[in-house]
Amino acid sequence: MYVRNVEITDIKLESADVATIFFDYALDFVPGQYVMCWIRGIDEIPMSLSYKNGITVKKVGEATAALLELRVGDTFGIRGPFGHGFLAATSPTLLVAGGVGAAPLAPYAEALNTKVVTILGARTKDELLFVERFKSAGRLLIATDDGSSGHAGSVVELLERVHGYHEIACCGPERMMKQVLEHAVAVEVPSQFSLHRYIKCGVGLCGSCCIDHSGLRTCVEGPIFTGEQLRGSEFGEYMRTASGSRVNV
Repeated sequence: MYVRNVEITDIKLESADVATIFFDYALDFVPGQYVMCWIRGIDEIPMSLSYKNGITVKKVGEATAALLELRVGDTFGIRGPFGHGFLAATSPTLLVAGGVGAAPLAPYAEALNTKVVTILGARTKDELLFVERFKSAGRLLIATDDGSSGHAGSVVELLERVHGYHEIACCGPERMMKQVLEHAVAVEVPSQFSLHRYIKCGVGLCGSCCIDHSGLRTCVEGPIFTGEQLRGSEFGEYMRTASGSRVNV
């Protein structure tokens, strides 16, 4: 619950609008968990941990833009880690990562003690994240929208090329994740997904991140949910803004 002040020790530019920010405090976390990042005078936002002492930030709004304007030696506040991380896999596992969704999956790939295959996607070659980390964990297939690396198209189009896995873990754009869930159901393998929702408190008090129709709180019961938990929910259809109004994903 308490905010810890952390100092930025390094910044690695991953692409034109994505950077990994390293700080001077190592967290004991389960891959998939997140921290609440307080950018003073701006906002507090949830960020998945991509390293025990790092977050990978994509510029999508005022708070993330402010984070990316910080420099080595600057400070910000963190709370956490919060939520449930990815469940430990006990059999060959397929990871499906789209865009900055690679951030929570990279440490998960490194933590797995089983056969790992990763499908990694981005709009273009220059936006692919953590290629070497996924290669070190096992087999890697790449998809780019413009065909600049690997398969020209979506990561979903590569699903039929991978066989022998017994579990799926996924993070990325929600429409893509919904297709992965449909695939998991069709091939009858368990799946888990990192869900992005508006999180305000991080401890399950305010209800801002509840999922229709179950009422599960993304900040506490998530952000990692099983496919069974998400079937029949708002997943892949809509999410809610800070005011509670619906917006299509």
